[in-house]
Amino acid sequence: MLRIGIDLGGTKTEGIVMDDAGKILACERRPTPQTEGYEAILNNIRGLVLDLEEKAGQQCHLGIGTPGAISARTGCLKNSNTVCLNGRPVKDDLEKILARPIRIANDANCFALSEALDGAGKNHGVVFGVILGTGVGGGIVFHGKLHEGPQHIAGEWGHNILEADGPSCYCGKRGCVETFLSGPGLARDYIAHGGDPAHDTHVIVARAVDGDARAEAAMQRYFDRFGRALSTVINILDPDAVVLGGGMSNIARLYTEGRARVERYVFNDELRTQILPHVHGDSSGVRGAAQLWPAPGL
Repeated sequence: MLRIGIDLGGTKTEGIVMDDAGKILACERRPTPQTEGYEAILNNIRGLVLDLEEKAGQQCHLGIGTPGAISARTGCLKNSNTVCLNGRPVKDDLEKILARPIRIANDANCFALSEALDGAGKNHGVVFGVILGTGVGGGIVFHGKLHEGPQHIAGEWGHNILEADGPSCYCGKRGCVETFLSGPGLARDYIAHGGDPAHDTHVIVARAVDGDARAEAAMQRYFDRFGRALSTVINILDPDAVVLGGGMSNIARLYTEGRARVERYVFNDELRTQILPHVHGDSSGVRGAAQLWPAPGL
């Protein structure tokens, strides 16, 4: 049976049809009607699924990657930055309007699953998938199987406290990893140290490469925080590979200088964990959503 993956984002909702070999047979994107509210978002997903199934010529298994995760206590979505979804029974309501069982996972978990199964982490036993973008997330895959944990928070390193006196985070704490390693976190730190508020992360990274001292200082603080934050995860999980995704993962220096900082802080005399760039890019999340339904034989 064919599988549909849906990646529910704050600005766009993407869907694909995938066959058992992992080939994408159809793809479609629509704007996410976030300002129109909860019901509009669910109906948008329903319409996208029906359109993809019309192209596929059959009903498909359906997996959805969402910001946030399903609460094991209430069955409702929690921790989503699309706030109108929080506290709502997203999975139950979608199963009702689509008249079928569906599978839902956090979008970072979907990224990790995709990259572990047939991306950069393929053939690695334990993979930690990292999202470094407008937020910071993570997911854990053990030997091809997604590990969500009993509270559905496995891999959520972005909300570990890195610096107790750091910036306020939307989660209610201060100094979370996300407040430093996200794209907005880098820009905030750069501005706080006298950088031009008009410069976004792309400009900061480029100016550092060109030798701008203030931008380079911001990048050095970023690499150091990356090293401290990721070394803590490696100390606990000891994964075979860490795969980076999200816009910040395109910073080439993360795989050299960033890795060197991880090696400095990890609790070992060397760093054997591979730190790898993603293979599937922006498609990792939607592919992983489809792969919440394993192909036959897996």
